[in-house]
Amino acid sequence: MANSTQARKRARQAEQRRRQNTSFRSTMRTSMKKVVKLIETGDKQAAADAYKAAVPIIDSAAGKGLIHQNKAARHKSRLNAHIKAMS
Repeated sequence: MANSTQARKRARQAEQRRRQNTSFRSTMRTSMKKVVKLIETGDKQAAADAYKAAVPIIDSAAGKGLIHQNKAARHKSRLNAHIKAMS
């Protein structure tokens, strides 16, 4: 248990950040799952639109330090490659 005023405040801030990070990480994963689902259905245009919506969310997560830049690039690259492979 935090004893000092400063430690109590840091605990409050850490809990608030944890909730925000969890929520944003969930949003990011959901946006990626939407793209994957549309790729599996075979709708290239809808998948491309969902990809365009997911990219800023993934970039934002990387910018906030929620995920590493390389992980963000890897996800975007793989999703885009799947979309391009659709014919």
